[in-house]
Amino acid sequence: MPEKAQNTGIKRRKRGFERASALAAGRIRSASESRGFAVSRLLTHWGEIVGPDIARMARPVDVTYGQKFGATLTVLTTGANAPMLEMQKEMIRERVNACYGYSAVQKVRITQTAATGFAEGQAVFDPKPEAHPTQAPVTSAAREAAATVADTGLREALERLGANVLSPPKS
Repeated sequence: MPEKAQNTGIKRRKRGFERASALAAGRIRSASESRGFAVSRLLTHWGEIVGPDIARMARPVDVTYGQKFGATLTVLTTGANAPMLEMQKEMIRERVNACYGYSAVQKVRITQTAATGFAEGQAVFDPKPEAHPTQAPVTSAAREAAATVADTGLREALERLGANVLSPPKS
């Protein structure tokens, strides 16, 4: 008679497949909580919360909680952008508190770093540029198909659509 399999301490899931985000959520939460971020959405959606202009200049580093007052958000930026961020501290605080849903952050502290230097101090804040698909040149077949349309804006849009439909697929 075979022996019973020993319990190895691994919790077995009973629901079948799970999303990768659900599997990694616990580890992401513990890593962000160790730096003071009770809501990890502040880290993952920083550009949407403060806007693309500020997101290009700064990154959230740390949230510390005081004994009497609210939290302090530490933001990392380069030296040249610090004065511009200093003028927008109140707006950053309001938007971060809107993310939290209550007035959690009372103070925003700006920390400057060099643009190049040691590995921890390298500040590259520009996000990867979004790839814009190139438009196919308008062919004569697409131009002929849209020639009967009187509105010029609509005709040009239909020509571009026809050029994209008639162009060979990219591999």
